[in-house]
Amino acid sequence: MDLVHSKSLRLERRRPYLIAGVIALLVFGFILLRPGLVKAQEMVSGESQFVFNTFAFLIWGGLVMWMAAGFTMLEAGAVRSKNSSMICLKNIGIYSIAGLAYYVIGYNLMYVDVGSVIGSFQLFYSSSAAEIALLDGAADAVAEVVGNGYAVMSDWFFQMVFVATAASIVSGAIAERIKMFTFFVFVLILTAVIYPIVGAWTWGGGWLSDMGFSDFAGSTIVHGTGGWAALAGVLVIGPRLGKFRKDGSVKPTPPSNVLMVTLGVFILWLGWFGFNGGSQLALGSALDAVAMSNVLVNTNLAAAGGVVMALLVSRPLLGRIDLFAGLNGAIAGLVAITAGPDLVDHYWSILIGAVGGLIVVAGIKFLEDRKVDDVVGAIPAHLMSGAWGTLVVGITGGAPFGVQLLGILAVGAFVFVVSWVVWQLLDRWMGLRVEPDIERLGQDAGELGIESYPEFLLVPEEFGDED
Repeated sequence: MDLVHSKSLRLERRRPYLIAGVIALLVFGFILLRPGLVKAQEMVSGESQFVFNTFAFLIWGGLVMWMAAGFTMLEAGAVRSKNSSMICLKNIGIYSIAGLAYYVIGYNLMYVDVGSVIGSFQLFYSSSAAEIALLDGAADAVAEVVGNGYAVMSDWFFQMVFVATAASIVSGAIAERIKMFTFFVFVLILTAVIYPIVGAWTWGGGWLSDMGFSDFAGSTIVHGTGGWAALAGVLVIGPRLGKFRKDGSVKPTPPSNVLMVTLGVFILWLGWFGFNGGSQLALGSALDAVAMSNVLVNTNLAAAGGVVMALLVSRPLLGRIDLFAGLNGAIAGLVAITAGPDLVDHYWSILIGAVGGLIVVAGIKFLEDRKVDDVVGAIPAHLMSGAWGTLVVGITGGAPFGVQLLGILAVGAFVFVVSWVVWQLLDRWMGLRVEPDIERLGQDAGELGIESYPEFLLVPEEFGDED
């Protein structure tokens, strides 16, 4: 027992030294392993940011894609019921053509190896070599993939849904008299070449970007481009039969389905959160989350301001409280704030949206007085309000005012002139307008052989007082 007691005593005395030795080993091991641990922690953090950024591109892009449904509902309800089916066909065609054109050539022209004016003429676009290697099982490719900040094709997808929006603007303005295949050819040219060149000047890092031009989510780049192309088309194709009487008065063509128009506007309002919110282009930090929150709030405030102002001025300008004007006020407010929704002072958003609402109502009246037939009010809502929103960034957002004005004029001159030429060439080659008999009967029955409301008797309109 004495021997056992003696050994226990010796172990008890050595215990502090043993503990100290273990602690020393642990500290020494931590020092040796620390660079690897830090690197692993950084990799996890970087991969998390990569996942959040990519997820944001895909989710916001999906929401912007849903705006195609909004444009379809708005246009199909705004035209007369005899043309609603054609509107549905045109809009699904727009989205499909835009996606293919932007994949084959458009994205490369806009973003790949951009000089001052235009990018690469190479065809097609795909995932990076590192991403392909990762999909093939190369684990060592993770670092390079994560280093890009987001999945390559997630960015392509988000950018693609924007070009489809620009093309949708043209559809509504020239509805009820444009031939379907002629329109689709124009959409192909717009989405493959015209829009990407404008994008290369700005978001692609071209000459306007170098000068300091600022357009956060595309008041001019997207909506101005669509608006200028629509204006050229409307002027070339002319007004609908009977829209303007010989005595100079305007024949009312109220929406055939107000419920559908209203639903379309709400869908667009929702989709705009993806349009502007996703244009933060990142969701990997607290800064990105706060900035994105401000963008969504400002977007909502501007739309609300546009509605209220449009309703207030509709009676003195149009002679009545006009629901269609109020709905267009929401669109105008959304378009106007799109150039600068990252403002910190939220009250500016209300003012920007309200002025957009005033512009769209006055713009509709202005175009009608000059016998310019824009079926859905797309030109005032997108072109005019977009120009206002882009200019005001030079006041509230710190961008050079002169550069903002130059950007609007340069984009306008390029898009309008090129679109005018394309419309004229298409008119000579394929013809723009449907035959008068088809326009009177409606494109649904005359071109498609399918009516939106077959249970109702189709009664041709009277056109005895045509201009």
